[in-house]
Amino acid sequence: MLLHHTPYKTYEPFIGPFDPCPPIKVKAYSTPPNLYIQFQPPGWEQFSPAEALKRGTLWPALYSPYDPKYMLNPGGMGGKEGKR
Repeated sequence: MLLHHTPYKTYEPFIGPFDPCPPIKVKAYSTPPNLYIQFQPPGWEQFSPAEALKRGTLWPALYSPYDPKYMLNPGGMGGKEGKR
């Protein structure tokens, strides 16, 4: 059901010749799994109530951890320069 889901995507923003700050050459953003699920089928696996409260969702298929390391340096995975 999670077809072609990649939790992080990158893009290269426009860098103007007169920008006063050093450019961020690659920016990253996260996409939640629910964008790729068209319907909720019956009988889905569920977290325990305590685990669901920790993770913020009842269903493991909808859990998406946040990785601040990747958001700060998206080039770490894609091989592109992404330093701030």
